[in-house]
Amino acid sequence: MRARLFLSVFGFFLMAVPVAAKDRPPEPPPAELHARLALTSQNPASLDEAIRRGERSAGVCRHCHGASGNSVRPEVPNLAGQNAAYLLEQMNKFVHGTRRSSDFMTGLIQALSPQERIDIALFLARQPVAVKAADTSAHAVSGKALYGKLCVSCHGPAALGTEKIPRLAGQQPGYLEDSLKRYRAGKGERIDPMMASYTRNLKDSDIRNLAAYLSTLAP
Repeated sequence: MRARLFLSVFGFFLMAVPVAAKDRPPEPPPAELHARLALTSQNPASLDEAIRRGERSAGVCRHCHGASGNSVRPEVPNLAGQNAAYLLEQMNKFVHGTRRSSDFMTGLIQALSPQERIDIALFLARQPVAVKAADTSAHAVSGKALYGKLCVSCHGPAALGTEKIPRLAGQQPGYLEDSLKRYRAGKGERIDPMMASYTRNLKDSDIRNLAAYLSTLAP
């Protein structure tokens, strides 16, 4: 099964790369793409059409990030329900080489056209996050208190994020833990001084508690 999924995605990659390399116009600046996304979002007819296109184009994402952006792997993030502008910006970073979590991911996103990236962002942003059973354990209770102390000012009281700050509510616990540990260690590609300062003194147990709370936080 894994081999078939890999070949399916790899086949898309092989078909798309020549188009990206030879036949496409120069990459527009990110600000232009964000303006196009905002304009599309304000026009109901254009938005509906973009979402339909985005559903088709997002097929390349589902093998890792799950159907409609809900991952089934704890270490792979959910994309459903994220802010569209945030999703678009992360894809733009892959295109421009300022984010490279994997060469495979980079290749797939660079093979997408700017319009496909806009459409995918609009589609995924409007997909509901799969609701998990509420966690009332001591871990989640401690995580809620810690979230209110450290995270709420940026990520919001419901952990829904903003155009520039990611949604954390309903996110995969393994991904949350890995990300927080990377910020704490100051390693990897996504080094952020503010996140480093907030996570520097977190214990592993604190990180587990935060993940337990956020992963089951209802949309």
